[in-house]
Amino acid sequence: MMLLVDPRSATPPYEQLRVQVLAAVRAGSLAPGDKLPTVRKLADDLGLAANTVARAYRELERDEVIETRGRNGSFIAASGDAAQQHVQAAAAAFAARARKLGVAPEEALTFARAALGFRA
Repeated sequence: MMLLVDPRSATPPYEQLRVQVLAAVRAGSLAPGDKLPTVRKLADDLGLAANTVARAYRELERDEVIETRGRNGSFIAASGDAAQQHVQAAAAAFAARARKLGVAPEEALTFARAALGFRA
């Protein structure tokens, strides 16, 4: 896995790392159980502060993409990218709430599209 950070990018370095790891998981180049470099090693390799890499790892862990096993290191979680499962659950909850409130399906979709930034 090759991670790169563009120091000229408007995107913060931790976010660049987070997105690259997530993309590698989605593409299958990082599989469940694969070990990630230590925070310190990746920070040294990329010329970043350790806190920058640690933040990327924390956010990936929060999103259940990676899991940290103490001194053993960080690994791609067994679920890989759990984001799809979370989005499906959120969509089901949204649909249930819209039905309960009596919102018509097309109107609910209009709200969802607007929230996602889609224009009609």
